[in-house]
Amino acid sequence: MNNASKGHCVTITPQGKQELDIARRAVGTQMFSMNKKMRNRLLALGCLLVFLALGALFYINWVVQRPFAVIVFLADNLTPSVLTPARNYQGGADHRLQIERFPNIALVTTHANDFAVPDAAAAASSIATGQKGNNGVLGVNQGKGALPNLVEIARQRGRATGIVSNASITDATAAAFYAGTPDPLDYPVIARQLAEAEGVDVIMGGGAADFLPDAQGGRRSDARDLIQEMREKGYDVVRSELELEGTPSWRTPKTLGLFSMGNLNFADEFAVEAGQPSLSTMVRNAIRLLQYNARGYLLIVDAGLAGKSAAQNEGERTLREILALDDAVAEAVSYAGPKALILVVGKRNVGGLRLNGYPFRNDKGAGLLGINAQGAPSITWSTGPESGTRTSPEGPVSTEPAASKRAAAIGVAEDAIAVGSGPGSEALKGFQDNTEIFRIVHKEL
Repeated sequence: MNNASKGHCVTITPQGKQELDIARRAVGTQMFSMNKKMRNRLLALGCLLVFLALGALFYINWVVQRPFAVIVFLADNLTPSVLTPARNYQGGADHRLQIERFPNIALVTTHANDFAVPDAAAAASSIATGQKGNNGVLGVNQGKGALPNLVEIARQRGRATGIVSNASITDATAAAFYAGTPDPLDYPVIARQLAEAEGVDVIMGGGAADFLPDAQGGRRSDARDLIQEMREKGYDVVRSELELEGTPSWRTPKTLGLFSMGNLNFADEFAVEAGQPSLSTMVRNAIRLLQYNARGYLLIVDAGLAGKSAAQNEGERTLREILALDDAVAEAVSYAGPKALILVVGKRNVGGLRLNGYPFRNDKGAGLLGINAQGAPSITWSTGPESGTRTSPEGPVSTEPAASKRAAAIGVAEDAIAVGSGPGSEALKGFQDNTEIFRIVHKEL
């Protein structure tokens, strides 16, 4: 046995050492190559992930970009039973209104949480908060806690916000988007909530009396001048159409326009009180003032006078107010652009107006009023004070009779119309609940 065998040693010749070095270098080269491949693969995977992330951001922000402008119109009596007479009144049976040109439409249920027929507060709250409320309650849950509304959500997402109404800005429809109270008729408290809130950027409508103390002709018993308080918070206060048109739009909008102590004039009364802006004028100026916010805006428009006239059974005036709404919608389409999300939503039916008889296809205007060719009243109501009269041998006879005569008309069970155009409006289809309007808008803010 040799020494190598005894000591378990291996003698490496110079040639073997050289071969071992070569083998080691080969293994090292192979491992380096494997590490390089792994590094390249990880680098490629990282690049792929970055590419996918950038692609997702591009898709979210450019391909499915949320609309810059979101505008929601609300009105009582935007229902099939009133839309048809309004269309005929303006241009005959073949005429089409602006809202009838919208591509997406649904019939929406309007019931409150507790009643099958809603009052104004319950109907507006369902749309503003996405939750059914009880009649006689505005923007609060069953525990009387205030619910988040679309204006608050829009503001949290960086959008400018505006509320416009041709009724009082403290009425239930407009107030549902900034206030919460178990008493929707407590207008001074609602006005205080608006003045003390984080702030709606653009406010236009009537109802100045709710912001002013008794000493200034208002109806506040706490002596607070909320108009002055809002001016001190940075609002430009305007009281006429001329002042509104002169409000600069080159700076951050913060405008309070109160154009009447109560509701604004009806569409056929503008000559009575010069200086009041129409609903169309307010909508156009609201868009002008809001559109400078880089992250877009939400505008709520309450065509509140349609319900006011229906409550008094004023048939022709109700049709004119629906047409005033249609004009304001046309103004929004023109100024907000084709990529805006615009929804026009009926809240409820007040009074139950019906157009009766067999008018000719091209009959319009006054030809649809009074006693028709069949000797029956052209317009009748379910409830209300019966506004029109004519003389007969038996004495005065109502030209707009109501099945149940009372001091003011009440609500009627009828689905309302909702139409829309722009991104997100395709969700309007078939039969839906009015709380779906909240979800459509919320998704696009």
